[in-house]
Amino acid sequence: MLNEIAQDAQNRMGKSLEALATNLKKIRTGRAHPSILETVHVNYYGSAVPLSQVANISVEDGRTLSISPWESNLVPDIEKAIMKSDLGLNPSTAGAVIRVPMPALTEETRKGYIRQARQEAESGRVSIRNIRRDANGDIKDLLKEKEITEDDARRGEDQIQKLTDKFIAEVDQLLQDKEADLMEI
Repeated sequence: MLNEIAQDAQNRMGKSLEALATNLKKIRTGRAHPSILETVHVNYYGSAVPLSQVANISVEDGRTLSISPWESNLVPDIEKAIMKSDLGLNPSTAGAVIRVPMPALTEETRKGYIRQARQEAESGRVSIRNIRRDANGDIKDLLKEKEITEDDARRGEDQIQKLTDKFIAEVDQLLQDKEADLMEI
């Protein structure tokens, strides 16, 4: 019973960590990386489709992404989708290839992105703590119904706390890596 609660908590905390990692990828650094465009959706025959499903995205050099659509009639739609996204990127077209230069980050924008990364990390920590609270509540319910002993409850809560500490340390590591990435010139 306690193992099931701990396993469920671990799975949910893992999902929170994955969500945080995805959100941190959206915060762009000065370097070009295809994952920056993961959130861009293109209108493809009436439906919104992720950009990676209608074009090949590659890194041309450290500061430029190259997008090669599989159908040449998609070029204007891809350009519009990139401009409409809140990424602050301006694509330029050369025939059937779209180039997206990454603007250099100023000190002010770097600090803004770091602030945003810290907010994302804090929401990840809050999510993990909420999962801990739910798991501890489940353990207390089992104790009330006398399905487990007080010692078992204490052991279960200790196990949940260790999981929480482990995942919060991983959140802190993700944040630290992102901050280092953002401050790199």
